[in-house]
Amino acid sequence: MRVRIKLCLAYDGTSFHGWQVQDNAVTVQGTLLKALEKLYKKPVELHGCSRTDAGVHARSFICHMDVDTFIPLDKLPIALNCLLPETVSVISAEIVKDDFHSRYDVKNKTYRYYIRHSQLRDPFRADKCLFWNRPLDHKRFIEGCRYFIGKKDFAAFMAAGSNIRDTVRTVFDCRAFEDGEDLVFSVTADGFLYNMVRIMVGTLIKYSQDEDYNIPAVIASLDRTRAGFTAPPGGLYLWEVQY
Repeated sequence: MRVRIKLCLAYDGTSFHGWQVQDNAVTVQGTLLKALEKLYKKPVELHGCSRTDAGVHARSFICHMDVDTFIPLDKLPIALNCLLPETVSVISAEIVKDDFHSRYDVKNKTYRYYIRHSQLRDPFRADKCLFWNRPLDHKRFIEGCRYFIGKKDFAAFMAAGSNIRDTVRTVFDCRAFEDGEDLVFSVTADGFLYNMVRIMVGTLIKYSQDEDYNIPAVIASLDRTRAGFTAPPGGLYLWEVQY
């Protein structure tokens, strides 16, 4: 009997070239596919909820597969984790309806970005956050998040060279909060453009340093050159996926 199984993963993206399979590159999808083939003794087709970039992490990444050899759901994560590197973990497995799709059924996704605002580096988090030892007005950074909420054309927050034509996205929630020495940026939307979250972070840093910088004007301009820098990938986490 063929069943569709949804897997939830967590991974440290530092050593991976993103989620999606690529020739001559180590990816999360490629690594998981190899483990699945060993476990099921045959190739398995695997679909993911998103295409995280090289160096980006995930706390809750959803994917699905169809299999005709049933392994008890409480045993499946354990079996797969024995075949996976320590940087990837299958957290849970569940049977879903045959028409469930991990990518096309997504209602919204939440990303978080971590900024360590300190004069001292943390060597254990070198690829897990953005180390920032320059001035950064937390209050202004937090205040600026509100400008991103709503249905807007985010063309100014898409990496140059992207070929996506529809750049309108709806941001349901956007906020930042302090967590110890970290400033954490969190955004929930129905979809994201290439590098959108990382450009938002760079823009908010710029906003926090310049009282004359106008985020609504940047959004309205649809001009990538007017937005802030693209923050590095190590601070970014796919935090939650809602269906």
